[in-house]
Amino acid sequence: MLQVTNAVVRYGSITALHGISFNVEAGEIVTLLGANGAGKTTTLRMLSGLHAPTEGSIVFEGNDVTLTKAHQFTGLGISHVPEGRRIFPQMTVEENLEMGAFGRRGPIAEDMEKMYETFPILKDRRKQMGGNLSGGEQQMLAIARALMGRPRLLLLDEPSMGLAPMIAETIFRIIGEIRDSGTTVFLVEQNAAQALRLADRGYVMENGRIVFGDTAANLLIDERVRAVYLGEEV
Repeated sequence: MLQVTNAVVRYGSITALHGISFNVEAGEIVTLLGANGAGKTTTLRMLSGLHAPTEGSIVFEGNDVTLTKAHQFTGLGISHVPEGRRIFPQMTVEENLEMGAFGRRGPIAEDMEKMYETFPILKDRRKQMGGNLSGGEQQMLAIARALMGRPRLLLLDEPSMGLAPMIAETIFRIIGEIRDSGTTVFLVEQNAAQALRLADRGYVMENGRIVFGDTAANLLIDERVRAVYLGEEV
């Protein structure tokens, strides 16, 4: 579904991504692990057109999208849930969801109802302002808003950040259900153990480079991953 080849991203004189290559197959959850500042968020921003690579290529479903503008990515079938949720706080839940379908043709009532089935709390809160929701509810809203665009690839940046463990577990369960319903997921997540338990495959990023990748099962028992990202003695 997605093939990134030798992608370089620079911020002025600073190189944030050093020729990274990876792929995502349809129907997978693929997670990207790394310390703060490793380049994970930059990778997601590159994949959603917010930072075009200065070198390399991005191919999505056989089409070169390397220089595609950010506002065009939803139409291509890629939606991005950024770190920090970025919902519209002065809009209601319902209005936020409507914004997720902005630019789409046809009625959205069926999609709206599906989001309310997936996230029942949002139906209860549909007339409340987004800014009045709890952190977990805002994260659910951010994911639901992205799904309103009917993406085939969903990019998630730190979906459990700042959430209580029980709420984070709910978010991870929903991510699994999203994959099971047919949407491919590329996940950046601070909780490496939970991300690997959920994912099919993973890549490890250090200092703007992807240093290795493997199945999630193998990464969970890899000594380097256990020591650095899972906090275990090996």
